[in-house]
Amino acid sequence: MSLDTARNSLGLAKPPAATRVVVAMSGGVDSSVVAAELAEAGYDVVGVTLQLYDHGAALAKKGACCAGRDIHDARRVAETMGFPHYVLDYENAFREAVIDEFADAYLAGATPVPCIRCNERVKFRDLLETARDLDADCMATGHYIRRIEGTHGPELHMAADPARDQSYFLFTTTREQLYYLRFPLGELTSKAETRALAERHGLPVADKPDSQDICFVPNGDYAAVIEKLRPGAGEPGDIVDRDGRVLGRHRGVIHYTVGQRRGLGIGGLAEPLYVLRLDPEARQVVVGPKSALATRIVPVTGINWLGDAAFDSQSEWHLNVRVRSTRPPRPAIIRPRGPTVAEVELLSPEAGVSPGQACVFYAAEGTRVFGGGWITRRI
Repeated sequence: MSLDTARNSLGLAKPPAATRVVVAMSGGVDSSVVAAELAEAGYDVVGVTLQLYDHGAALAKKGACCAGRDIHDARRVAETMGFPHYVLDYENAFREAVIDEFADAYLAGATPVPCIRCNERVKFRDLLETARDLDADCMATGHYIRRIEGTHGPELHMAADPARDQSYFLFTTTREQLYYLRFPLGELTSKAETRALAERHGLPVADKPDSQDICFVPNGDYAAVIEKLRPGAGEPGDIVDRDGRVLGRHRGVIHYTVGQRRGLGIGGLAEPLYVLRLDPEARQVVVGPKSALATRIVPVTGINWLGDAAFDSQSEWHLNVRVRSTRPPRPAIIRPRGPTVAEVELLSPEAGVSPGQACVFYAAEGTRVFGGGWITRRI
């Protein structure tokens, strides 16, 4: 029998019992189901959960990943399914690679996406290396995204369920990492399927709610976290229009994001005003009409390219792009300005394009993810 016909369900040329898989377990239902399914299929499963921050402030917080309760839940799943489980202390690495940049980005007037940095710098870099140290053949996660073998190697594709797709948060995944990673939930068509599998396995997390917030931001209060990390960050200043006229006062630029309308505290004006940009140096929040938010040209840096040809091998790429996780991909022209820098022209202007957010590239037709980069500033 050839190697091609002897490949297991993870695409590896060995029987499941001889295939060691490290499963990144957050304590939620998704990664728990991945671990349970692989264990039931006979794979040599090793569960690993990362301790990312001080649990003391998070134990009472519902809807966050990686807190003490979640570590306990991951351990219970491992005990239920009979595979080993380890907890690794990544607090220092997480703070240096994710939390500090999150705070500094807000102070610089950007709107960061720490979940992307966590995937890039902790889960798919440090944890992946740990999996290799454990002699694992691959690492599996509970992300809703697909890895598909293409003619030039593994490709990244959107999940089968558009409502659960997490490709926006995983665009920094490299081709080298894709050879080692597996995403067993990517083909499922609904979260109900995942929960049904959890119930079938008798997992204690079958009814556990999905996490909603960033794990280290209690109750979604970004400003409180930043002020704790960077004392004095919430200094007040002026709210001004595009011509610099003072319209009011704000309580610190860290409390505002581009595109925000509510909470400005400006009344008696003829039309609603929105945050157009933040100027941390001048401590100003610049506001204007919604029409002024429309952006067509988006500078992007730090590009991770997953196409088959080199990114700068042609003058432009006609792809779809997503500039916010909550928005669908829209047609765009991507013009490389180097191996990792580009100017993205949105064929239809979008509102609220903010520095610090990701611009993720997708096939004009189909589900393939071509990578993406970081929005630097609005033009």
